[in-house]
Amino acid sequence: MADTRHDWEVDEILALLERPFNDLLFEAHTVHRARFNPNQIQVSRLLSIKTGSCSENCGYCSQSAHHDTAVEKEQLMPVAEVLAEARKAKDEGATRFCMGAAWRNLNDRNLEQIIEMVKGVRALELETCMTLGMLTEMQARRLKESGLDYYNHNLDTSPEYYGEVITTRTYQDRLDTLAHVREAGINVCSGGILGMGESRRDRASLLQQLANLPRHPESVPINNLVQVEGTPLHGVEPLDPFEFVRTVAVARIIMPHSHVRLSAGRSEMSDEMQALCFFAGANSIFHGDKLLTTPNASESHDEALFRRLGLTSRVVEEKHAHSSVHAA
Repeated sequence: MADTRHDWEVDEILALLERPFNDLLFEAHTVHRARFNPNQIQVSRLLSIKTGSCSENCGYCSQSAHHDTAVEKEQLMPVAEVLAEARKAKDEGATRFCMGAAWRNLNDRNLEQIIEMVKGVRALELETCMTLGMLTEMQARRLKESGLDYYNHNLDTSPEYYGEVITTRTYQDRLDTLAHVREAGINVCSGGILGMGESRRDRASLLQQLANLPRHPESVPINNLVQVEGTPLHGVEPLDPFEFVRTVAVARIIMPHSHVRLSAGRSEMSDEMQALCFFAGANSIFHGDKLLTTPNASESHDEALFRRLGLTSRVVEEKHAHSSVHAA
């Protein structure tokens, strides 16, 4: 059974991805069952608190100012409106409330308003998560002092393929923000997006980057590309569903204590594909009809699927467990 490691080689991870499907899922489920209740799923809600006009050129993102998409631009939401959405999320079963702003980086002039949001959501006895782009060390410390539980900053893809997806921010920029978040004492949420035209080796390299961080992310969101008309990645060949499940399984094996989240793209997954992902070690989802700007599986559908699979929502009690169209 896998131990916690931070020295994975790409070829080791690639070998896991290439294992016979049944053998891979058996090992992943064994690892998962030893550390988590396999029939409990952590449920979060994600709200876009500032939409569109992002200066980054991420090839997948409907909110980039570089792309001609149908997304309507919206300013930063008032605190009271955010808290009203948080109350609704709690009433509908969410245990964590995630807030995302389409920014390249957090500007200090918005910091106080963001802090008020964090404090208000915490007062509702919900876990808090933010995804606001790049952070400075000082901003990360202020967010920690305000009570922020999680910060999401995805690596998106492998270092080798990264330049095919985005050129306005470096891979090191992303790693630096994750370091600031970790040093401030905030739980890290970081994952990536599959199906952007990357190779299997790229997927192995992405997982290597995550698993070889000084401490594994508490939450690892794995997104399946949602193709948005007007973005450069619209029209790319979809990823084989079994390849997605394989990646979930390997994430579970090499990051055995992390929550692995099915994020964007669930609305296009069959129930059978989601069930395989849960068996392979995914144990977190976003609840709600929309993720930032893209459709999500409906709440009624999720509830029906949970009943069919004998799954329950898990209330998070510990603090160990999560920007773009692709979710935290």
